[in-house]
Amino acid sequence: MHSAIPGASHQVPSPADIEARLTAELASVVAGARRRALRDGDRQLDTAHLLHSLMESDPEVRAVFEDGPQVARVLGYLVQRSIGYGLRWQGSVEDSGAVPLMTQPGWSPSALTAMEYALRRATARRGERVTGRDLLAALAADPECRAVQVFQHAGVDAAALTDRLGEPSGQELTGRPAEHSPQV
Repeated sequence: MHSAIPGASHQVPSPADIEARLTAELASVVAGARRRALRDGDRQLDTAHLLHSLMESDPEVRAVFEDGPQVARVLGYLVQRSIGYGLRWQGSVEDSGAVPLMTQPGWSPSALTAMEYALRRATARRGERVTGRDLLAALAADPECRAVQVFQHAGVDAAALTDRLGEPSGQELTGRPAEHSPQV
């Protein structure tokens, strides 16, 4: 399978390995995303769950967006999803082709790939812990994930968001310059 995130490997760390490297704030984001997935009746924590929890709890992430209305549109769409708009996603597995399907119970393949990318991003900036900005960059980098679908519905250009976040030191994440897929 080919990953939608540049430089993503097929060796995805386990959720326990991922969670050991998170800041306390981001660990809380993951816990909130897990609760949201359970409450929504979803089998797996997906990138939209991560985005929803991240947007609600991390002011540094919200500050990356162009304006207040953009944040409100993203959160509004995510709330609609949680109250029924996202029923088309319920019971399906989010997979953007990044890793073999169903590699870890409780996490969608796309969510695991995003976390792997966030781990590499933290390492590239010489950070010991993954931050919300690292995760947001990872979510925005995968044009096939549900978080990017949310961005599209809310009128957020994921490629521009990725550019604002920047790569920690150029080519360390992927071994080549960042690639962006055109937005539909």
